[in-house]
Amino acid sequence: MSHATTFSHAVIERNPAWAQLLGLCPLLAVSTSVVNAVALALASAFVLLGANVCISSIRRWIPGYARLPCFVLIIATFTTCSVLLMQAYAFEMYLRIALFVQIIVTNCMILGRIEAFASKQSPGRALVDAAGTAVGFAIALIVMGAVRELIGRGTLFAGMELLFPGTHGWQLSVSSNNQGLLLASLPPGAFIIAGLLLGSANALFRRPIPDANHRPRAGTIN
Repeated sequence: MSHATTFSHAVIERNPAWAQLLGLCPLLAVSTSVVNAVALALASAFVLLGANVCISSIRRWIPGYARLPCFVLIIATFTTCSVLLMQAYAFEMYLRIALFVQIIVTNCMILGRIEAFASKQSPGRALVDAAGTAVGFAIALIVMGAVRELIGRGTLFAGMELLFPGTHGWQLSVSSNNQGLLLASLPPGAFIIAGLLLGSANALFRRPIPDANHRPRAGTIN
């Protein structure tokens, strides 16, 4: 399988959010705005890429009986690094999503890809798979955050200067008073919007199941 195929499968067919339904806790809790979604997506990508490449590189020296503890320890190391980086360069943003950055170590999306792929493949293939998984999760997070912020607050990209200090002019307003449907910003709205988006994504990307009873007619090529 080529790197391009591995990447596309990780983004679409094995998307952790809309195909495997992994990482739904941060997806629902953090995605009240685009800036929150982008911040968590970047932190998750850092941990996913670092842990996958590291474990793939040393997989031959990890004993089978200590496999999972070693995986969790390495994931925890990169999670701690992401926490320290956010505290140093985007502290106000970190305060908004601190809990969900800290529990990246328990995200089954990351541990699942390490166990299923990185621990059995070369560092290059592990990096490509991790990049695809990170992009797929980021797409799900950012789309969810954009929809909830747009419906719930009537804005887009509000507060982006918290994540990228020194930048301004990100916010787009679609209503005169920056107000929207409050339900979209609350937990019940998160479940409703997530269900609609996940259903739409599955309907869009799901391949039709071939009919087992279908037989090609004589003279046709199937």
